[in-house]
Amino acid sequence: MSDNNFNFNRINNITGWIIFLVSLITYTLTLEPTVSFWDCGEFILSAWKLQVGHPPGAPFFLLLGRFFSLFSYGDVSKVALTINFMSALASAFTIMFLFWTITHLVRKVSMNKDNMSFANLATVIASGIIGALTYTFSDTFWFSAVEGEVYATSSLFTAMVFWAILKWEDEEEENLKGRWLVLIAYLMGLSIGVHLLNLLALPAIVLVYYFNTYRVSTGGITKALLAAFAVLGLIVFILLPYSVKIAGWFELLFVNGMGLPFHSGMYFYLILLVALLAWSINYSIKHRKVLLNYILTFVTVILLGYSSYALIPIRANARPPMNQNNPSDVFSMIYYINREQYGNTPLVKGNYYTAPVIDIKKKRGGYIMENGRYVPYTKNEYVFDDRFMTLFPRMYSPEERHHSEYEYWGQVSGKKVRLNTSGGTREFIVPTFGENLRFFFSYQLGYMYGRYFMWNFAGRQNDIQGNGNVVHGNWISGIKAIDNSRLGDQDLLPEELKNNPAKNTYFFLPLILGILGMVWQYSRDRRGFWVISVLFIMTGIAIVVYLNQNPLQPRERDYAYAGSFYAFSIWVGLGLCFIVEKLEKIISPKIAVPLVFLVCLLAVPGLLAVQNWDDHDRSGRYTARDIGSNYLNSCDENAVIFTYGDNDSFPVWYVQDVEGIRTDVRVANLSYLSAGWYIDMMRQKAYESEPVQFTLGPEKYRPGKREQLPVTDRINRPYDIIELLEFAGSDERQSKIDFTGRGDYYNYIPSNKFLIPVDSAKVMANGTVKEYQADRLLNYVIWNYEDREMYKNNLAVMDMIGTNDWDRPFYFASTVPPSNYMGLEEYFHLEGLAYRISPLDSTGTSTQDIGYIDTRQMYNNVMNRFKWGNAADPDVYLDENNRRMFRNFRRMFGLLAGALIEEGDTLKAREVLYKCLDVIPESKILHNYYSLDLVKGFYAAGEKEKAMSIATGMINNAREYLEMVTRLNKARRYDLDYVISLNIQSLISLYNMSASMGIEELMDLIEQDLDRYYNELFMQP
Repeated sequence: MSDNNFNFNRINNITGWIIFLVSLITYTLTLEPTVSFWDCGEFILSAWKLQVGHPPGAPFFLLLGRFFSLFSYGDVSKVALTINFMSALASAFTIMFLFWTITHLVRKVSMNKDNMSFANLATVIASGIIGALTYTFSDTFWFSAVEGEVYATSSLFTAMVFWAILKWEDEEEENLKGRWLVLIAYLMGLSIGVHLLNLLALPAIVLVYYFNTYRVSTGGITKALLAAFAVLGLIVFILLPYSVKIAGWFELLFVNGMGLPFHSGMYFYLILLVALLAWSINYSIKHRKVLLNYILTFVTVILLGYSSYALIPIRANARPPMNQNNPSDVFSMIYYINREQYGNTPLVKGNYYTAPVIDIKKKRGGYIMENGRYVPYTKNEYVFDDRFMTLFPRMYSPEERHHSEYEYWGQVSGKKVRLNTSGGTREFIVPTFGENLRFFFSYQLGYMYGRYFMWNFAGRQNDIQGNGNVVHGNWISGIKAIDNSRLGDQDLLPEELKNNPAKNTYFFLPLILGILGMVWQYSRDRRGFWVISVLFIMTGIAIVVYLNQNPLQPRERDYAYAGSFYAFSIWVGLGLCFIVEKLEKIISPKIAVPLVFLVCLLAVPGLLAVQNWDDHDRSGRYTARDIGSNYLNSCDENAVIFTYGDNDSFPVWYVQDVEGIRTDVRVANLSYLSAGWYIDMMRQKAYESEPVQFTLGPEKYRPGKREQLPVTDRINRPYDIIELLEFAGSDERQSKIDFTGRGDYYNYIPSNKFLIPVDSAKVMANGTVKEYQADRLLNYVIWNYEDREMYKNNLAVMDMIGTNDWDRPFYFASTVPPSNYMGLEEYFHLEGLAYRISPLDSTGTSTQDIGYIDTRQMYNNVMNRFKWGNAADPDVYLDENNRRMFRNFRRMFGLLAGALIEEGDTLKAREVLYKCLDVIPESKILHNYYSLDLVKGFYAAGEKEKAMSIATGMINNAREYLEMVTRLNKARRYDLDYVISLNIQSLISLYNMSASMGIEELMDLIEQDLDRYYNELFMQP
């Protein structure tokens, strides 16, 4: 090694580690100290106790997380912090490998290894610093770096394998080069146990190999890419799934064919697979089959890395509290890793969203263990009219809420087709293929990828999830002329949006520098340009094509494209080289390099750090953990609480499984109750929570059974819930109807009026009804079920509530959508963040959406038991999820205060109202419609000045939003219906309240604005 090389390597390595430390310090300082919202709670609890999370699992991530969690040293409150730190550490290593990747690419082009100048070396190092720090402070990557999710670790694997192929390229000893390829294969195998995203680096890796091994030609590049896609397809669609599926074939042979015990076929297959690989490798060595040896070695190390998936069935058989899909045998494991519970997304050929179903076919779904054998079960598969089928289907979801979105983004006019249906002749619209492509380019590629790309390299409007309107979640640049031409006058935005912490403007500087880097690399290193381009496309556009996302996603999806932004950050670093080369023609290189470096450092990564710090700093925020605890502490002992989404389930599971809070409460996610395996989980004890009792046995909830039951009114009287369950669970023909008219008999519900009897002595004795509630006690709970179908999860809920016969309390989390109440809301009473189902008469209560408020229990919860996660701290950042939840909590405070005032306890009402202002100050979250009950409460409690202050805040906020909308032309008012209705309703409700309470001052303040905005928005054509 020459002295020049030695000096470069030493400086390059030291600088790489310094960049690592800079990024690690950044992420550690901004780390969330506990659980975050979305999937983080599930991943953390799964890692802590090695439980089975959602398909397809992330077993290697869980093993790593378990290792890091040991550094909590028994302090369960620090478990989340240690796993979050794992993400920070992985992200810092990713940045280090990015730095070394950039310096390799620049050095290869701009440096003479034997005659290296200071300017050359400085340019290489400076370009690496600029690119690496740009990615360090970029929006998407920083978000994932400070929470316990898989994407930071997945990014590290992508960075490592790409760096490793460059080290292979650098390796001078020919006989040692192969070890780098084996390392890459092994890392890819391990990465599958984190996330499949890493495999998308394979085509870029193959290109590097091709450029350094073969004589380059256009045809050769094409063949190399085709080979890369073939290898990628073989791994994803053959090697990985069939390594498990073949085990299923042996299992069927051994168990069903030979009568041997469960798992015997799988064990035989594993032994046979290991023996076959060992023999094959030995054969290739003995007979000097070099290519065969490489292929077999690659397959072996990939499978070795993939073997982390053995963790899943091992832990599933231990029956942990979190055991999603219960993949305890080979067939449930196939179901699990194929993510079959989520259904199939059409990619090559599929239906349009308007396609009518013309038939339902039975298809084998898999096998379940029963009576010593594997018994097949079927699932339904819809058959669509051929005229509604297309290649490359993008607009395919039949969900009604997606239709208007398809029509907007695809500008669908389509062609009309008349069809005979059971309801007569109907006219359908078949979108054209051009409209299908328009949706792909405008929404999937433009809005769901291009927008995220610009967030990272141009700027971001705010942290509110966007669905296409001009005020939420768009990209901006900070250049008024450009932003206003796209989104309307940004100066007219309400103060709440203008001052949003996530409003970040970079003035296109990172984007411009990246484009200059593309130009420089294309002109100086065309092969390197194509390698980075393939990496950029495969981790960006290719994911867009594969995901085939519907509109109205539940959250922003930018994290999926972090690899693409990684690739562009390489070009950002190379952009420095472009500027240096141009400037060196004017001034000395010794001046040009440090000058360009300093300017680029301040203008790009420096600007990103300053702009992004406040909305990526999660330090001091404990809201997800405390809200999860509050849900549980809203419940009585041994309760069951129904939740619905990620953010009212995962934090609750986390605080139970990790921090051991209220382990007597059973959490039942309504979405999961559609699956038989989850219903079976309810039947087993979990921590201190006793098993939930069911009338129907496990076999009644098996896959393919009672998925959807018609609800009829054949019996026009209240039907006892237990009798109803027995009828719905019967397999007798007289208990079924031919729902489809094709001789397919299904179970059904014979009445839409349900009844649960109430044993008054029992409910008084066990505390279901308190002494002070006895005057409201009912003899029966009777309600109407309004839907025409009852799905399996609804049936399971009815089973749980009816069978337990008031022996244990049942609650609905306050975040569960009303459509899931099943008509029971008349019997709800509020005790905190959850509605308890109680046999109480709610007649005479003032609350319209809930039955009754237990002021004694709720006051104690709100004032003494609940925690609020430092939400009031001015230095703690509250993102959109937090702000939305805390606005709902304001309403909860207001409802409690109103109920206390009705009971004549004005003193406690004031305490509750001021507590609300303390924990959710206006300085953190402005008042809007959800503060209406606070205004009512303060007025009724005699605090007129405080009431007027909140009302004025509501009016000003509503006025700003409505003024903004009226100044937009109608074409730009798309997807603003909710904004308009919320703020108009805020004014209407305030006006009606002030009229009923005789507050003329408030009426005068509202009346003129209300008339004007209502007329402009609703009355004008």
